[in-house]
Amino acid sequence: MTRDPLASISAFKTPQTQPLPGRTDQVKNAAGGYVFAKDVWARLEDFLILGTTGGTYYVGQDQLTTDNANVLFQAIAEDGPRVVEMLTDISTARPSRAPKQRPALFALAAAYARGDADARAAAKLALPKVARTTDHLAQFFGYYKNLGGKPTAHGTAPVAGRSLRTALASWFLSGRVEDVAFRACKARQRKTPQGEAFDLRDVLRIAHPKADSPERGVLLGWIAGNVSDDEARDVLESVDRFLTAKAVTTVDQAVRVIAEARVPWEFLPDAMLREPKVWDALIDTVGMTALIRNLARMTSIGTLKPMNSATSRAAARLTDRDQLLKARIHPMDAWLAMRVYASGRSRPNPRADEQRWAPVPAILDALEETYELSFGTVEPSGKRLLVAVDSSGSMSWGSVTAGGSPLGTPYEVGCAMAVMLARIEKGNVHVIDVDNSVHASKVTPRTNLREIASWLPSGGGTDLSLPFTWAQREQLAVDGIVLFTDNETWSGRQHASQALDSYRRTVSPSARVVVAAMTATGHTIGDPADAGVLNIAGLDASLPLVVNGFIRN
Repeated sequence: MTRDPLASISAFKTPQTQPLPGRTDQVKNAAGGYVFAKDVWARLEDFLILGTTGGTYYVGQDQLTTDNANVLFQAIAEDGPRVVEMLTDISTARPSRAPKQRPALFALAAAYARGDADARAAAKLALPKVARTTDHLAQFFGYYKNLGGKPTAHGTAPVAGRSLRTALASWFLSGRVEDVAFRACKARQRKTPQGEAFDLRDVLRIAHPKADSPERGVLLGWIAGNVSDDEARDVLESVDRFLTAKAVTTVDQAVRVIAEARVPWEFLPDAMLREPKVWDALIDTVGMTALIRNLARMTSIGTLKPMNSATSRAAARLTDRDQLLKARIHPMDAWLAMRVYASGRSRPNPRADEQRWAPVPAILDALEETYELSFGTVEPSGKRLLVAVDSSGSMSWGSVTAGGSPLGTPYEVGCAMAVMLARIEKGNVHVIDVDNSVHASKVTPRTNLREIASWLPSGGGTDLSLPFTWAQREQLAVDGIVLFTDNETWSGRQHASQALDSYRRTVSPSARVVVAAMTATGHTIGDPADAGVLNIAGLDASLPLVVNGFIRN
């Protein structure tokens, strides 16, 4: 008897290479499977958090960048103020939600260049919040020139209307005068993303800010070159400390200024920051975040060496529980620091030479303890979790990066996050690997994060319905299921949303699902109409807390 082809149409078991019956909101992913297309706002959020550096196994970096830029422009056309609100929330969140500030600055520049009057008004208020440093301001300025400038014989020039001039002026007028002076002293000059010189003095010529106090007038005049150093240092403490630090010409002078005036490292002449003894002194005075961020620099110039005093003192600070809690170092921040330092290389600026260093084992050990201690303020949800890490072939391609340093493959990053969740939730987490079958995971709450780098994914196809069908078959009742994936599913005989529905009907009706994407592809296996499914970007630095809150509530 000839088989009835209509019998293959099922609302409960549909091959992933076919769309769900009756659903028009699915698209074909790069691997050939049908998934849900994220709406423009979900895709924009992914871009603002993840950026597009590195691409994916199926989509190159250039194409991914173009696709996400077009999503941004579409969102600005739909609701520019909403774009500005979203990028501001992500940029200013504590702990940080995004490993890089550049996507937010690019989006802010696009809102000025492509947005309507309301978008520009929102961007004007957001600029001093998002562009918090001279480097940020230089990036914003360069992006704006590309998107809203005009061509010249030597490149591009900004079109500075009243709104942009007011926004640039607000960078100098927002906040305490001493805070602005401190920012200006830390960096007067930077480079735009195009590699062009950028100076705060040039910004003043464009913005023409009007001082709201005599002290701010002195500061603006000093930056513009119209107020002498002596007059400025008499009024502004930051300028006095900056000029004192800049006047040093020897290592001994620099060490004395650090000890007596406790000047920040950014105030010192560049030549002094290449001296091992200077950083030896700074180890005891810089903030915890600055200490962590400069470990690679101190190693490359020879301050940190095996078995020396500087290494011992740095390690002691990195393992001081009280200092870590006071600085609010999050486990994700500690993990990122450990992976960046262990990589031995960084290239935060694509135009600059790659920086290299030989990691000191004692510092790596200390960073591992930093990671352990940073869990001190994290409260478990008390819920039962199944964590599934996509171990298909595409998850082994490329490297997730932070600050120009490779953190590992998407699979490694997914496993590291699984370890964090297992550690936070203690005995209430079970972890599996999935490709086109389910595999036992090596992850435990006590997994040493160094060993993850040697793990290889199973490398099969991708069937992300398996966490749900496996949990149903095992009658594993959980409160939440967390997936770390690139969403390039294609090989299953059933869609993940169908499998989740079946699991809920037979095992755990209220189970919630978090789908954490390792790359900003714009796809998800999570049905956007399902209020019990949360689609997030996998590199969100507050991911464990987000999962905790979503599953708990």
